[in-house]
Amino acid sequence: MTARIAWLPGNRLHLNHGPIDVILQGWGDPRALTEGYAAVADRFPAILPELCAELPALRAPDAPLHGPVARRMAAATAPFRPAFITPMAAVAGAVAEEILRLFVRPGITRAYANNGGDIALHLDRGESLTCAIAARPHQPHHLPDRVTIRHADPVRGIATSGWRGRSHSLGIADAVTVLARSAPMADAAATMIANAVDLPGHPGITRRPALDLAPDSDLGHRLVTTAVGTIGRQEAVMALCAGEAAARAFRTQGLIEAAALFLHPEHRTVGPLALSVPEPESTLA
Repeated sequence: MTARIAWLPGNRLHLNHGPIDVILQGWGDPRALTEGYAAVADRFPAILPELCAELPALRAPDAPLHGPVARRMAAATAPFRPAFITPMAAVAGAVAEEILRLFVRPGITRAYANNGGDIALHLDRGESLTCAIAARPHQPHHLPDRVTIRHADPVRGIATSGWRGRSHSLGIADAVTVLARSAPMADAAATMIANAVDLPGHPGITRRPALDLAPDSDLGHRLVTTAVGTIGRQEAVMALCAGEAAARAFRTQGLIEAAALFLHPEHRTVGPLALSVPEPESTLA
């Protein structure tokens, strides 16, 4: 498995290594940008091997960790205990933040690292970025909603989780998008809120032990959602209310800034989250 680094149209750098799939883009002084991209290209191939070397500890709720990305994952997930969570809940956001940390330097005015939808942001004074979020998976005729982050906002990380995503979920949310002060924290919170959007024991929901689907899953024998049948509007409201309560608690604790929760045909927002549909050219995916 070889790390691949290639340019995409629009001056975007694509970084791929196994499950890591990052789009990196920055704006600012050309020399600073060149130096930043070079620093990322130099470091990127080592990130996945470093994580793999610590996988047993990363899959445990509370084990000592050593690498910079692994420690960032642990720091982001620790505030959500004693509920079950392992550092793996923040892996995508932590990798995105590591890439951005390597990239940003004086002269770069704004930048993002998007790791499969979990996004780390850098914004100088006066700058902003508009990000698309997967809001209505059941309604393809709608454009995805967008959220704009400005320098003055405390948000520097965006993450999305749900049972349809790349990772397994204990809940039934179509999507939960979280805005937080860092990408790893947003990643961990999105996982926890998506887990909370649930209808325990509902006959229309199919679940299987995580280890049946992925023998090395950090979720062990916990039941993860594999299919969600037809549920009524009131049932969707009940499930979303549980997730909304978790999101409000996390916001009260200062762990998140805002969240959007989606379960067809309902949705909820928590915190100052203004969704809009701006001009496509101003939006990063």
